[in-house]
Amino acid sequence: MKLHIDIEKKLGAFSLQVKADVSCERTGILGESGSGKSTLMHLVSGLMQPDKGEIILDDQCLFSSFKKNNISAEQRRIAIVFQQAMLFPHLSVKANLLYGFKRCHTENRLIKPETLIDLLKLQPLLQRGVEHLSGGEKQRVALGRAVLANPRLLLMDEPLSALDDTLRFQIIPYLRSVSEELRIPYLFISHSLTEMQLMTDQILEIKNGRCINETTAEQLARNRMAQSPNGYINLLHLSNPQQESGLYTYKWGSNTLFVSAGKHAEQSLFELSSREIILFKKHPEAISARNLLDCRVAEMFDSDGRVGVVLSANGEKLVAEIVRQAADELNITIGSTLFAAIKASSFRRLA
Repeated sequence: MKLHIDIEKKLGAFSLQVKADVSCERTGILGESGSGKSTLMHLVSGLMQPDKGEIILDDQCLFSSFKKNNISAEQRRIAIVFQQAMLFPHLSVKANLLYGFKRCHTENRLIKPETLIDLLKLQPLLQRGVEHLSGGEKQRVALGRAVLANPRLLLMDEPLSALDDTLRFQIIPYLRSVSEELRIPYLFISHSLTEMQLMTDQILEIKNGRCINETTAEQLARNRMAQSPNGYINLLHLSNPQQESGLYTYKWGSNTLFVSAGKHAEQSLFELSSREIILFKKHPEAISARNLLDCRVAEMFDSDGRVGVVLSANGEKLVAEIVRQAADELNITIGSTLFAAIKASSFRRLA
């Protein structure tokens, strides 16, 4: 997928001017509320017309003020998933799913309904009315309806913002699997860096109607570590929980981690702040933290006076955060061996 954007749009006192070339299949558009993310999405989709410039998708000119060309939204084959599911209330789940599919030209019907229904685990919901669905179920149906229109590009405009944390992180694997399994590129719009870490490989950072940066979620997380109230957020996929002495043990690669008791699942996503990891140069004689990992320093980076220490624990990566003075006193360098202590209560389950 190749998307060229060079457009201008004025809406009252707000002015959007974005120039970018996107070739990544999973691209994020990140910015605060009012930065112009949704406006950009409307312009790319054809729901809104730029004042000036051009939009080219895979060598097809969708809009050009110079050539007086503007392909309608219906002909662009770009599907949108909005913040709200916006399902048709008078139709069943199945009828909602097939709405776009039936209006798609036969030669473009590359995705079979049965394949998508299985992928999104929608089979038990097909005969239901949409008023009987949970928020997460509605968003899965909205995603399915958009994908069955067989688009060549999928736009997701903060599709998780109306859901609570538990539902948000349950939906994310579905969003990614649609792109990976069905090979549909997407633009994912959000103001959440954690969502970007899970959903994207490239980011366009938007501020005050301008694209100020083209980067990755990983690089942004590192740059913002010192200023963020939670530091750098490590995202860990843990599996195979076993109850042990009031705690749970989880497998993290070939490591075993102790996690506080609570709601647990066979496969879980946890977050861990870089500030919850304590580093030791030597093996401590006694410590209250239940997790002590033998690590090697794989990398180090600076973030506004703080030092990010990228640890490798049997091949799995963690980022710890320390002040420069501590890094100097411990004589931490790339290749150093350290012990990382983490309390069982420091892990926060997301899904």
